[in-house]
Amino acid sequence: MEKYMSLVTRIEEMMQSTAYQEGDRLPSIRQLSARYQVSKSTVIRALQELEKRHLIYSVPKSGYYIVKKTGKSKSGQPGPIDFATSAPDPDVFPYLDFQHCINKAIDTYKNDLFIYGTPKGLPSLIRVLRKLLATQQVFADERHIFITSGVQQALSLLCAMPFPNGKEKIAIEQPGYHLMVEQLETLGIPAIGVKRTEEGLDIAEVERLFQTESIKFFYTMPRFHNPLGCSLSERDKQELVRLAEAYDVYLVEDDYLGDLEENKKADPLYAYDLSSHVIYLKSFSKMMFPGLRVGAAVLPEALTDTFYAYKKLNDIDCSMISQAALEIYLKSGMYGRHKEKIRDSYKERSLRLHQAIRTHRQLGSGRFTFSSGQAPCMHTHLVLPQDLPASRVIHRLKKQGVLLEAIDRHYLSDYQKENLLKINISNVKTEDIERGVKLLMSHL
Repeated sequence: MEKYMSLVTRIEEMMQSTAYQEGDRLPSIRQLSARYQVSKSTVIRALQELEKRHLIYSVPKSGYYIVKKTGKSKSGQPGPIDFATSAPDPDVFPYLDFQHCINKAIDTYKNDLFIYGTPKGLPSLIRVLRKLLATQQVFADERHIFITSGVQQALSLLCAMPFPNGKEKIAIEQPGYHLMVEQLETLGIPAIGVKRTEEGLDIAEVERLFQTESIKFFYTMPRFHNPLGCSLSERDKQELVRLAEAYDVYLVEDDYLGDLEENKKADPLYAYDLSSHVIYLKSFSKMMFPGLRVGAAVLPEALTDTFYAYKKLNDIDCSMISQAALEIYLKSGMYGRHKEKIRDSYKERSLRLHQAIRTHRQLGSGRFTFSSGQAPCMHTHLVLPQDLPASRVIHRLKKQGVLLEAIDRHYLSDYQKENLLKINISNVKTEDIERGVKLLMSHL
């Protein structure tokens, strides 16, 4: 990542602190250069970027001033400390850049926007995605790539359609993605829970289930698990792929935060698959904004015709304007720059959260298990003792302005729930993390 973009993120975080209000003057270029240990030219470039986004304005011979103060409630009082919301932080999204892409898309594709598209997706976007996926060790032919209305639509289609293995049950990690859990139970699809922990999966148990149960596919989040925050080891990923081939079970890999990965050796399941049993799903909702509603599915050859048929019945095409704007956003390099920015932002928050938990755990009894997990993951969790229900902690902290969400909806209704407290950092302000953790620790 270019140095000035990293500085943009750090200045934004400084602006969001309680020390600054709308109209306040920022420190001088010389002061910013000294504070962040960068050159004056880097500071100037970062300030120009913030000015372009209309977050600051310059006054000749005076300096730079704040136009918009983010992270405050409308009343001017500090809002709640939000460890519950999982949507991406609106304050780190480059609205002006994407607005430009939308306008450009209308000009470029003005004729295509007024006709029905293709259920498979905008061909030019598929070509761009193929190149993007290849950088993440997902090498796929264009005919295997489908554009979907978010990952949720892909999951819905995969649940509904028949598979070549002729099996009918779906295995899902427990805890797992709550909307997938809800879909399975609402539609009455037979489901089997597979325990997932910080340590990963019990591979022997997975093999037993694959061997004895009629499992159509196993839905998994190998990287940056929601809600646990952990990732599978290389060994677990290799073993999963081996078992999928041995017992003819498909793996649905939800790589919704794959763009945050910093370890270049941490490959997706798809990279290990030699028998065409892995279905790879990619989302842009968490990296950009949920309203975009554009995702991608990479399917084995044996599934493409059936998926196409079901997709065509579900919708004629995903939003053409969203697809066209995303294509331009990716091709222009804007997405790459934004990806680095949001990765830096989440990493900073993750590290602060983990450090604060280690520092302040003595404020309470300290009777919980915590793994520092992975930065820059959006999620982490605490394992609480049985005599301290997570619901009780959540209720008490809400009264003190700290928001946490129960983990119950991440479990199938008939699966034994763990006493876990999930923590999300995607919407909490950096300067609030320490205070929120101190309050949390005092109740444990």
